[in-house]
Amino acid sequence: MAAESSSVAPDPTVPLADGLDATREQWEKATAAVLRKSRRLADDAPDGDVWTELTSTTLDGIAVSPLGTPAETADLPDPGLPGQAPFTRGTAAAREHQAWDIRAWFTDPDGDRTAEHVMTDLENGVNSLWLTVGPDGVDAADLPRILEPVFLDLAPVVLDAPHDPVAAAQVLVDVLADRGLTPAPSTNLGADPIGNAVRGRGVTDLSVATDVANLASGVGARAVVVDGTAVHDAGGSDVQELAYVTAAGAAYLRALVGSGVDVDTAASLLEFRLAATDEQFPTIAKFRAARRLWARVAELSGVSGAAAGQVQHAVTSRPMMSAYDPYVNMLRTTVAGFAAGVGGATSVTVLPFDEPLGLPEVFSRRIARNTSSLLISEAHVAKVTDPAGGSHVTEKLTDDVARAAWEAFGAIESAGGVVAAIADGTIAAGIERTVSERALQIATRERPITGVSEFPNLAEVKPERRPYPTAPAVHRYGVEFEQMRDAPASTPVFLATMGPIAAHTARATFAANLFAAGGIDTVAAGATSGTAEVLAAYDGAPVVCLTGNDAAYADWGAELVTALRDAGARFVVLAGTADVDADTTVAMGLDALAFLRRTREELTA
Repeated sequence: MAAESSSVAPDPTVPLADGLDATREQWEKATAAVLRKSRRLADDAPDGDVWTELTSTTLDGIAVSPLGTPAETADLPDPGLPGQAPFTRGTAAAREHQAWDIRAWFTDPDGDRTAEHVMTDLENGVNSLWLTVGPDGVDAADLPRILEPVFLDLAPVVLDAPHDPVAAAQVLVDVLADRGLTPAPSTNLGADPIGNAVRGRGVTDLSVATDVANLASGVGARAVVVDGTAVHDAGGSDVQELAYVTAAGAAYLRALVGSGVDVDTAASLLEFRLAATDEQFPTIAKFRAARRLWARVAELSGVSGAAAGQVQHAVTSRPMMSAYDPYVNMLRTTVAGFAAGVGGATSVTVLPFDEPLGLPEVFSRRIARNTSSLLISEAHVAKVTDPAGGSHVTEKLTDDVARAAWEAFGAIESAGGVVAAIADGTIAAGIERTVSERALQIATRERPITGVSEFPNLAEVKPERRPYPTAPAVHRYGVEFEQMRDAPASTPVFLATMGPIAAHTARATFAANLFAAGGIDTVAAGATSGTAEVLAAYDGAPVVCLTGNDAAYADWGAELVTALRDAGARFVVLAGTADVDADTTVAMGLDALAFLRRTREELTA
């Protein structure tokens, strides 16, 4: 693009630091030329329209600019230095061993299998353990056996026992006492009654946090996980998740201080869990903004020093993962893990790619832990603290996310706090609005899901996995498409391909992929030269779809529609737009879910 924006060749003797300056107008002109070539910008559109074309908007209405400029960050507050308030750039000046904590998740109720997985993971790169305990995971009575070979003073253990957090915490405390060990830093007994209330499961009494805190204080562990994935898994947005964890953290801080714990100690008992998605820049900004938000709460609460830094556990998003074409989840979780690492998360859990299918197995667990190892050891993502810091796009996005989340947090506090907002449905109502907006974007494929709403493989056979004891309550983004795939249509759609392959392949491919996303197979006529050849290939399907170029539609589209209806077609679809008497048309931007549901109805009418 530089060559198009300037008639002067760059001087190779000019140091990069003193490189050529380009004006905003030059960038717009060069970028507009590229967009026009790809037909994303009209020939007569102003060059300045590139900003609208390339700027994306999050579900919170926050713009993600295609280009960062100093003007965008000129008035932003100083993010400070790594390890210093407001901790935007990280809670430490440098990461220990130039890495984050690789944390593996264990939920298999088979105690022997879990014990085997624990040792395999620890011997192959995992640093800490996240154990689901109770009816949703391993039995608390199996914990001593599972943890027996684990060096608990080196490998932190984080519990997730929603149904009986005190009993599970007591088991871990007893194991530590029996072995005379001080737990590894970051060990957390894992109480989260507020998160349980969001998920509608387990113990929701806030006093549980203080009971577990008493146990934690006796052994030198953390006590509470402020789990934002409760909101994320239900379909909430980044800002809603941040506002929730900030409000829940404040509620726990008040409860602990109210029970007699000093404020610095109370803050040090908390760990924050956030979801990391494959939307790279918003995820980076979310983790940076979360630390800034909590630092402000800590400042207002009188927390001092390092205790004001937010300890973060990143978990790759469950809702973004698909049950169909599950191997694509490896790519999603790699981007998400990268973004969490760049964003400064203390610990990162990359969930196995087969997590939507059931209990993960040896191969998927290996790929999950190796994803973090590769990012750390081969890509050196953690070698530099806050590698995205100073990027105008990142700093602006961090500031926008933080301000929006602080406003949403203020609304929760003004309404009586997070517990009241959960009880009266305020939190749920906000999540539902986001779910509806996202669903519309997915339905229109403005927010595509590879392997589900785009480029599905109808011939695939999903891997089989053992079921979870209790299926995780997750609102998966592609669920409506996947439900149609679960019950594929028994009758295919006939593609009335018009003209030679070169003339119809673009629209035929578009239509076939669209139908496949709804579990509908297609049969194509192939290369044809007129109505007679299409009819010769027609198989009597009740639904037909014309796919050709505009010239073919104009020349013999109307004739073909009439002939197909006379031959038995009940519902005629036109790929593209033309003056043809079809029942409906399909093109980019349509509500794919509504169209596919109607098509399935027509196939069975």
